Amino acid sequence: MTALHRLEQLLLERSVQRGDFVLASGQHSSYYIDCRLTTMSAEGLRLIGEAGLAAVRDRGWKARGIGGLTMGADPVAYAIAAASFGSRDQMDAFSVRKDIKQHGTRRQIEGNFRPGDPVIVVEDVITSGGSALQAIEALTSAGGRVIGVLALVDREQGGAARIEAAGHEVVSLTTSKALGLTPTG
Repeated sequence: MTALHRLEQLLLERSVQRGDFVLASGQHSSYYIDCRLTTMSAEGLRLIGEAGLAAVRDRGWKARGIGGLTMGADPVAYAIAAASFGSRDQMDAFSVRKDIKQHGTRRQIEGNFRPGDPVIVVEDVITSGGSALQAIEALTSAGGRVIGVLALVDREQGGAARIEAAGHEVVSLTTSKALGLTPTG
């Protein structure tokens, strides 16, 4: 069984909930994917690291950093950064705050980020694309060079297209359809 296939199984076992939900985008859905139940599990971290690094390599992306809007993106970025350790594709992780910190260093981007760095933005679930676009704006404003967006799950509700329309390539490890989820649940 491949890491991606097992990751899809784990998402279905741990993260997919059925019911009546309002998503961060404001859209209603008959299912919710709480990726944190997978991305913060020991097995999920290992699988995401392996599958995510493979996707980065398949795209030929050469990045110094990987991260996204806290907190959904954090374990995804950390898993891929850890999996890259010691390889030719080694990259470090960072987190993008929703707002600039009002004390201490007053940074919006925490961790291993420097202006000019080529970076990959990650997202746990793409619905409208708003979180990834917010992270992209913060990173480019700070001098980062976004080379791509990597999502764990694309809900296939227009978010990836919106990010691509803004000029950024999107790669998703899996989709709602691949997980057997439909708009009606």
